Parts: sequence; structure tokens; C-alpha cells
Amino acid sequence: MARLLVVDDELGVQESLRMVFKGECEVDTAADVDEALRRIEVSPPNLILLDLVMPGRNGLELLAELRETGRPIPTIVLTATRTVATAVEAMKLGAIDYLTKPFDVDALRIRVRRTLEHCALVDELARLREEVRERNRLGPLLGRSDAMREVFRTLERVAPTPVTVLIAGESGTGKELAARAIHDLGPRREGPFVAVNCAALPDTLIESELFGHERGAFTDARERRIGKFEAASGGTLFLDEIGELPAAVQAKLLRALQERAIERLGGTTAIAVDVRVVAATHRDLAAEVAAGRFREDLYYRIHVFRIDLPPLRERREDIRLLARHFLARARERIGRGPTDFTPEALAALERHPWPGNVRELANAIEAGVVMAEGDRLRPEDLPPAVTESGRMDALREELRAGRLGYEEALRRFETDILREALERNGWNQTRTAEQLGITRRLLKLKMDRLGLGPG
Repeated sequence: MARLLVVDDELGVQESLRMVFKGECEVDTAADVDEALRRIEVSPPNLILLDLVMPGRNGLELLAELRETGRPIPTIVLTATRTVATAVEAMKLGAIDYLTKPFDVDALRIRVRRTLEHCALVDELARLREEVRERNRLGPLLGRSDAMREVFRTLERVAPTPVTVLIAGESGTGKELAARAIHDLGPRREGPFVAVNCAALPDTLIESELFGHERGAFTDARERRIGKFEAASGGTLFLDEIGELPAAVQAKLLRALQERAIERLGGTTAIAVDVRVVAATHRDLAAEVAAGRFREDLYYRIHVFRIDLPPLRERREDIRLLARHFLARARERIGRGPTDFTPEALAALERHPWPGNVRELANAIEAGVVMAEGDRLRPEDLPPAVTESGRMDALREELRAGRLGYEEALRRFETDILREALERNGWNQTRTAEQLGITRRLLKLKMDRLGLGPG
């Protein structure tokens, strides 16, 4: 609900305006400029209804101060002063409309409604422009949460520098997207971006994949082949899951980073490479060093600058933005599908803990688009693991927080189980009872007690 601040020294005007907008807006009041400024400091309103003539400082001074402090707030001036000069002065200071007392209540209500709608559209346009700007700047790496905004700021600070970056985060949090953003925002953006998943390559091939090989270096080496380091020269080499590298390759990688040169397998000549390395891992590399599984000198070489990507469960306010992005992507990929989510589906998405993070969310929504039939994706279109875990997690959270008693939690759990079974069987009670291993009579008693029925 929008917030109005009525600034007028007449109590009668304050109360009449409070009654006029009752149920439409939350109305706060102030009797003078200083009180108005205090209320604005605590909680800025969406719109000010301002009298110009008051004891002490007048309304024009309030407009001037708001303008000077960089906090302009949409303002409609209400005053008995009928001079054109006063109206012009108020408009110059930022007022967007002007009504003289006594004013027509219906006319005022219409102007307030139109002003709030206009301001909402302006705010939405600004938000969309910022979102588009961030998307263009950071590619498909999305988020409005404080955690992700901090990641974006960090990426923008480190991208123009030549330092080696280590990106840490759970699987599915978008480490490659962050690495690509560093490349796209940096001075090497015109060069190649080469990604290597160190965990996906067998130990026997990874050295050749990274450094290349000469003809005859091993049994199947029938011709010379350049490796990823050479392919990325002039650009960025992204080493995903660097913690999976075998010890021998770790040593050779360290030498390449120190000397900025590599040798192909079977070769004897050092080849200079101009590469910025960005590494990523889901492991605790410090613990891997302590356990002797990762070289300490390599750890410090790649750990020049670290970025931690938060798991999705720690930035739930981003789920709706990501969900709608993945919905549009899935519709384009599949060629059909819903255009939005039901409120219940969005709630289910926000409840799920997402152990697979953003990647799991994208896959769940693509599966939901395949199953959906209407113009909105429903909870039942989503994979069962998403909706079932979300309900249980929500119940546990409410129990832990003391907002829900044991009996009510049990009732909700039983209701969910029975409703799901009934829907799965087209509300056929006989089949549902058989599937649940109870009698039809007991099922009917439970349905009556819980108020369950189709529709």
C-alpha cells in the first residue's frame, strides 16, 4: 500500500485527508516542515500532500530542502494561496501538481491515484533499465540480492586488473558465468575465453589437453596438437574444478603460471603464452593443502584474489528473477510452454533448499515447462523433489520458529499426503485407499475431517 504524508498545520485537513484515503493509502501526518523532515528521514513516503502556508518554515522551504539533499519526493501542493507566482515557484522546486483550497475530494483522489500510478511506472522502468544494464554488463549472471550485488561489484573491480582469480562456490552456483563476466569486463574481452573442466578429463589426457603435444609424444599422437594454454593466448583460461588436478599436472601448471610459458608433451621448446588464468573449485582448497592433496605453492599462486559465490538457499530473494529467466529460456528452447507461474508454484520454488543451486533450478523449470499444459506453470508441473521437500522444509521451519504447533503440523502433513494421492488417482477414493494401504472408509473419514475434496 502506498504511503502518503500530509503536511498541514490544520488538524481538520489532516483528519479529512486521512478519511478520504482510508483503505487506499497509508496516511501519515506532520504539522510543520521540521516534523515532516523527521518523518521522511525515518520512512520516505511515496507522495506528499503539502500546504504552503504554515507557521515557521513554509512548504516552499520543504521542497527546496528535499531538492538540495537529493531526495525529491513527488509532491502535490494544497493551499489557499491562489497566486500564479506561488504555483510556478512550487513547480520549479519539484512539485508535480497544484490544487487550491477548498479542493474537490474526487478530483484530489483522481490526481493522487494517477500520480502514484505514474511514479510506480517510472520506478518500474528504472528497475528494468538497471536490470537490462546489469544483464548486458554481466551476461546471464543474475541477481538482485545484497549478496549478488556484492559479487557484481567485486567482479567489476577485479576484471580490469591482470591478477589471477579463484572463484569458490558449491556446484551449480555459476562459477563459469562469473569467470566469463571477468573476461567480458576486462581488457582481454576481444581475445578467446577457453574453459576446461578439470574434473571431466581422465588423468592420462589432462596434461595433453592443457599443454598440447608433439607428434609421437605417445601412442596415438599422430600429429602436433596445441593445448588450452596456447588456444587461450591473448585471452582468458578458465580452469574449473582445479582441485581435481593430479599432482604431476599441478607441478607443471605452477611452472606455467610462474614462467608464463609451457612445453608441449614430447617437446623441448618453451612456448610463451599470454594468458589470464581464472580458476574455480567447490572444494576447500586450504583443507586440501593441509591434507597433502593440493600443492601449497600452487594454492598461493592462484589464490591472489578470491570471489565466493553464495548458494541459492542464501539468496532466496533472487529465485523469482531466476525462475522467470529460465522459464523464458525453456519456452524458447522447447517452442511452447507457460508464460508465467502460479503463486503456489513460485512459493514452492522459494521453499525448496536447492542443493544443486542455480543449475538445479534451471533444470526443474525446464522439466516443468515440458509437463505444463496451461498458460501458467503449476506446482504439480514441477519435479516432485522440488514441491515435496519445500513443503517439509516449510513445516520444519515453522515448527522450529514456534509459529506452528505439533498437531497443526501433523494435520498439514497429512493433508498434503492425502491430497497428492487423491489427485494422482483422479480423486478415485478406492484406488487411492489401495495405494495408501488403508480402507476406503478410513480414507473418507480423513477427507471429511480435513475438508478434502476435488475443486
